[in-house]
Amino acid sequence: MKDFARLFTAIDQSTRTSVKTAALADYLARADDSDRLWTIALFSGRRPKRTVTTTRLREWAAERAGLPQWLFEECYPVVGDLAETIALILPPPARDSDCGLTHWITYLRALSDQPEPARKDAILAAWDQLDTTQRFLFNKLLTGGFRIGVSQKLMTRALARASGQDEADLAHRLMGDWSPDTTSFHDLVEAENPAADASRPYPFYLAHGLDGDPDTLGDPADWIAEWKWDGIRGQLILRDHQHFVWSRGEELMTPRFPELARACDVLPQGTVIDGEILAWRDGPLPFGALQKRITRKTVPKSLLRDAPVILQAYDLLEEGGEDLRTHPLHERRARLTAMLSALPDFAPLRLSPALRFDSWTDLARLRDGARDARAEGLMIKRAASPYLAGRKRGDWWKWKLDPLTIDAVMIYAQAGHGRRATLFSDFTFAVRDGDDLVPFAKAYSGLTDAEFSELTAWVRQNTQQRFGPVRQVTPHHVFEIAFEGIQPSPRHKSGVALRFPRMRRWRRDKPVAEANTLDDLRAMLAQYGV
Repeated sequence: MKDFARLFTAIDQSTRTSVKTAALADYLARADDSDRLWTIALFSGRRPKRTVTTTRLREWAAERAGLPQWLFEECYPVVGDLAETIALILPPPARDSDCGLTHWITYLRALSDQPEPARKDAILAAWDQLDTTQRFLFNKLLTGGFRIGVSQKLMTRALARASGQDEADLAHRLMGDWSPDTTSFHDLVEAENPAADASRPYPFYLAHGLDGDPDTLGDPADWIAEWKWDGIRGQLILRDHQHFVWSRGEELMTPRFPELARACDVLPQGTVIDGEILAWRDGPLPFGALQKRITRKTVPKSLLRDAPVILQAYDLLEEGGEDLRTHPLHERRARLTAMLSALPDFAPLRLSPALRFDSWTDLARLRDGARDARAEGLMIKRAASPYLAGRKRGDWWKWKLDPLTIDAVMIYAQAGHGRRATLFSDFTFAVRDGDDLVPFAKAYSGLTDAEFSELTAWVRQNTQQRFGPVRQVTPHHVFEIAFEGIQPSPRHKSGVALRFPRMRRWRRDKPVAEANTLDDLRAMLAQYGV
């Protein structure tokens, strides 16, 4: 655990990618295989499950530190992180431990079968032999909230440097349904010919946002454009007479979309298709319809009826078991078109149509109609591009629509978390309805640190009431709220729900009387909602 704590410190104290990569590569080159395997798992989102409630941890930490519970609860929002708060308030350890990362993960996983008194004794014993940084990491693992400032790409690059393996090959090996319980470091990273996992997806190729117009991209004839769909990016895999559905976040989602099982009846084995999973009925339904299915492990008949899904396919990564990623996009797309051209109507796939344009001006006009097509904007891809891994600049671009906006009044404020734990940064906004203010959205991003600091001072001086951590403030400040979509919602007082709301700017020039109204919001719903 000491070596892992030193790695965390090196990563946490630097903002430079090169420093983080070097520190992680050095650790991966020196650590034993089990610790290396668990480090790769943790840095790729494979975390142990929570074994103790945060309520109990707060109680036990306050008791061990000799603090009254109210004082601990006052410390927590100031620090902004429970694991760090506990690590800071505990007394110094009584003894030292040389046990590694794997030991402590095994230790905490064993707690799940223990009665509460035994869990408490085990956790207090662990705290009593770990220093502050080690305690912080142990607490993060204990609560199931372990996250660190290292991307999957950075971790893969460091592993390639430490192991001497090809980075692109490692990126593929690390995808799929594996855990330290089901594989070894050797089989995952070093084996010459590891047994192929039929369900293993390819690393997703991600696009960069296009700032400004696409004129700088060169000859329009070199590019392919299609709608940017508002769904879940996914890969449909057909291998070994099975089908698998993976999300971009490396989550196996096969049971949530049983409609896609019909692909086995119409497509050949050895096929991998990249596309967008959409709720669909004579066209794409709002993302909210799909969202109801995302968190469901099993889908009731009512949801299957109300929000049936398809895969809107736009790339062919494997055909007949052949990896096509090095082939140019125009060839992959031609083979995909041929594969899907004769599908029956019941097939759960559609070909994402290529948009015809002769100039960038033509494409801009098409983009203006994206909302009518129930899309977020455009994807622009170089016709000669291979299918790479991760976010590579130059060949794939997303040209999203400008967001919808509305001017709203801030009525509630709450402190943030982490580095913003001492600032009010989470706000609730309202629109006018006669003499009333109707809340309709929450937002916590879009302002500068200086603006958050200024608002924090204002909130403290203009609090009307407190509701736990939430403060009701004097209606005074107007903000322009940007969002990607709007839809009806019976759960909200306003009757609407926004997609990705954020603060676009502070409207210091506008009084509350000039903020938008609930009727304005309803008009937007009628125009842009579905």
